[in-house]
Amino acid sequence: MRTNPKPDLRKGLLAGAVGGLVASFAMSQFHLLFQKVESPSEVTSEDSTVKASSAVSQKIFHHQLTPDEKKIAGLAMHYGFGASIAAFYGAAVEVAPAWGRGGRTAFGTSVWLGAHVITVPALGLSEPVSRSTPRQEAIEFGAHLIYGAVVESMRRLLRTQRSDLRRS
Repeated sequence: MRTNPKPDLRKGLLAGAVGGLVASFAMSQFHLLFQKVESPSEVTSEDSTVKASSAVSQKIFHHQLTPDEKKIAGLAMHYGFGASIAAFYGAAVEVAPAWGRGGRTAFGTSVWLGAHVITVPALGLSEPVSRSTPRQEAIEFGAHLIYGAVVESMRRLLRTQRSDLRRS
C-alpha cells in the first residue's frame, strides 16, 4: 500500500527543496547552540561555506568578498547546498520510494559522509575529520542527523498532505 501520491518528479524536487531550506535552518540553529557553549579555542577558522563562496567569488567574479559579504555569501551557500541536495533527494525518492524508507536520519548520515567527511576536505575547504576533536565531529554528525530528519519529515508531509486532504 502506497501512502504517497502518484510519483511526480517536480513535486518531489519542490518538496525536497522546501525540506532542505527548513532543515538547513534547523541545522544552523543546532550549530549556534553549540557555538554558545564552546570555548574560543574550540572555534575553528572560517566555515567551509564561507571558504566555498569566497572561492567562487574570486574565481568566477574576480572579487574578494568583504567580511560582511562573506557572512551573506556563506549563508547563501549553506542554504543553497541544503536545498539543492534535498531537492535531488526528493526527486530520487519519487523514482525509488525505498530510499525514503531508510529512516529520517539515513539521508542526513549520507550527506554527512559524502559532503562533510569526504568532499569538503578533499576540496580543501576544511580539515579532514581526523584532525577534529571527537566532540566537534559529534556535533557535526548530530547537525546532519537533524538535517536529514527534517528534510525527510518535510518531504513526507508535503508529498502526502494533498492526498490526505482529498480523502477527507
